[in-house]
Amino acid sequence: MAELYLVEFKGFRKEYFYNTYYHSLNVSDYVIIQAERGEDIGMLKKKIGIEMDFSHTTRPRSILRPASKEDVIELEKIREKENEHKNEIIDFIHKHGLPMRVIDAECQFDGSKMTVYFTADHRVDFRELVKDIAAHYKTRIELRQIGVRDEARRIGGFGICGREQCCSSFMVEFAPISTQQAREQDLPLNPSKISGNCGRLLCCLRYEAEIYAKCKKKFPPPGTGVKTKQGEGIIERIDVFNEEAIVRQPENIFFRTSAADILSSFSPSTPEVIGSVVTEFDEGDLEDETKEELKKLEDSGNAD
Repeated sequence: MAELYLVEFKGFRKEYFYNTYYHSLNVSDYVIIQAERGEDIGMLKKKIGIEMDFSHTTRPRSILRPASKEDVIELEKIREKENEHKNEIIDFIHKHGLPMRVIDAECQFDGSKMTVYFTADHRVDFRELVKDIAAHYKTRIELRQIGVRDEARRIGGFGICGREQCCSSFMVEFAPISTQQAREQDLPLNPSKISGNCGRLLCCLRYEAEIYAKCKKKFPPPGTGVKTKQGEGIIERIDVFNEEAIVRQPENIFFRTSAADILSSFSPSTPEVIGSVVTEFDEGDLEDETKEELKKLEDSGNAD
């Protein structure tokens, strides 16, 4: 079986390709790949060491050869021209009076195609625009409308964690995200804290949500009274990473217990105040404006 590689193109766009012809390849080198029509150039990001199932997607095409020094020099020239093309295309858009914003222009390495990425609030009839651009550049033109998540990926940047955006570094495809994943991880439902540079829900909300949900199912919810091998008390919170419940006794003495050591549970006779760590969300306490922002984040985050 031919080796499988992840290849990155302009705008952090990534696709898988097979080393069908068994070239000697090194990560971070440029390679010429088989495009839908013709040839393109990209950088090898990593070798895939596991088998992947492509039965429900298009089978990866082939890496044709390693790029030469001349190819890399030509790529630099193409990138310079693309900046000029972008400005020229903006002029064409103004001429047609279309409500769209050009994000980027990307030329295929062999010159047989140019893709124009743009954003717009609604669908745009750009048929006449395409005719003008194709006549001007004498090549095949594709206008591709993208969402704000793809826009953030193409522009690049750093997340609130201080690291390069997930979408620009290793992610190949966007997956649906919901505010429920923030709830599972006891994160505050503050739109500014759980949204990324794109203004949508953070992609990283998905990474640990399953671990939190799986662990919490083993314990009664915070605020529940429990009898354990160590004594009785009220569950204050769940320490997910150690898979333990923090239990508070009436004398404000705390101890830890595993799910296996909980013998039974009961409802406290008086409502208990959970400690400083917020473990449960009461959406009734949220401002209407915040609720609306969260709804927009969730609705639009799965539409791009």
